Amino acid sequence: MLLPARPNASAAAGARAAALGAARVVALAAALVTAPALAGCARDATTAPEGPGAPPAAVGPPRTAPPDLAELGSRIFDDRGLSLNRNQACASCHDAAYGFTAPLPGVNAGGAVMEGSIAGVFGKRKPPSAAYATFAPVLHRDPGSGDWVGGAFWDGRATGARLGIAAAEQAQEPLLAHTEQALPDAACVVYRVTHSTYASIYEAEWGRDAFDIAFPADIDRLCQQPGATVPLSGRDREQVAREFDHVALSIAAYEASAIVSPFSSKFDAWKRGLATLTPEEARGLALFEGKARCAVCHPSGGDRPLFTDFGYDNNGVPANPANPALLADPTYRDPGLGGITHAPDDLGRHKVPTLRNVDRRPSPGAVKAYMHNGVFKSLEEVVHFYNTRDVLPRCGAAAPADGGTGAALARGLPPGSGDAGNGARVGIDCWPAPEVPENVNRTDIGNLGLTPEEEAAIVAFLKTLSDGYSAPRQP
Repeated sequence: MLLPARPNASAAAGARAAALGAARVVALAAALVTAPALAGCARDATTAPEGPGAPPAAVGPPRTAPPDLAELGSRIFDDRGLSLNRNQACASCHDAAYGFTAPLPGVNAGGAVMEGSIAGVFGKRKPPSAAYATFAPVLHRDPGSGDWVGGAFWDGRATGARLGIAAAEQAQEPLLAHTEQALPDAACVVYRVTHSTYASIYEAEWGRDAFDIAFPADIDRLCQQPGATVPLSGRDREQVAREFDHVALSIAAYEASAIVSPFSSKFDAWKRGLATLTPEEARGLALFEGKARCAVCHPSGGDRPLFTDFGYDNNGVPANPANPALLADPTYRDPGLGGITHAPDDLGRHKVPTLRNVDRRPSPGAVKAYMHNGVFKSLEEVVHFYNTRDVLPRCGAAAPADGGTGAALARGLPPGSGDAGNGARVGIDCWPAPEVPENVNRTDIGNLGLTPEEEAAIVAFLKTLSDGYSAPRQP
């Protein structure tokens, strides 16, 4: 059974508090997105605007969300104390300057997997963006197609079935994951929150119950030991579970706020009639919604589109040979959603990410990584791969140590600059085989027939999706 069973019933007051917290986060998200935007999250592509870059009619300003719970979530999100060695926060892997994804260019240029609180311990995937994450619905089967939709993480394992918000359930796992923040027990999270500089904010939002838990005298020592369990009474253990949910809901409120999900890109300004797309950007939008078929999975319709259909797909991307998981086990292949559902038809499928902030970075030369395994290092490479994946032949076996295909991709070299063996050039003469060959999408991508100029136009449009746009000053 994929969807997790609900936990045993706890105190009625705690259940009501959790339900209230989920409702508050849903309200925050709803305050930031309009009905047309949600309607735009269908698989139908929208039509291009009339005229080269002409803005549509202006619409009203975005609504704002209450700041109280979001402020608490922000403090928790930035708290490095919520890790085993007090050296890693949520923000360590989800940095605003990089669109709430990984902020280390050296990591992005290679394996793209962040090191956890414990030195030398890594996960298996590139951190997805935390921005706009709260808009994902609870994981469910689409009634029309039967496809899985919603959930959080690249593989959908945070379903949202328990708390009603997938992003809130996602927020809990890194705090306790050995490969990430690595706290050994949820009680350590609650204890450190109640002894933090923002404890008074937490109390104002969620009450005093967390402060009445009888933590053992040696809890500080226990919370520095991987794998430790904090001894608690049954009643206090239930209270820890409720407070841990409150922590997660607070983080989700922050992620739903206008700080993390502001709809403030040039594209949004254009939608509001406050900016004009360049001819190349406008052409890229038309291609995005038409010939390139990007909008099939990244719909762009509505007042505030989210540029994801929340579905799962196998785009046939190669393995990243610098991925620590592959270095540890040369046979490793990421099953994606199939590792959760255990269904052969889901093998290799990963969640369709939002394209908002896909190019956001602190400087043009700062390296970002793309796809679930971070194998591609530029939007140009991603678009070219989607365009020519099934046009070019397969490269030979990669040999990362001697400059083969995998080494070229792992170093972030642009198409054509990596030797795939026998003089073949990655992205010009060949592409590596898919990491997972089953269930590759051969309908929407692989042979798009785009010219180099059309590829460049799509990249130019994608760059309009970075938040923080401000119109150039008039002379």
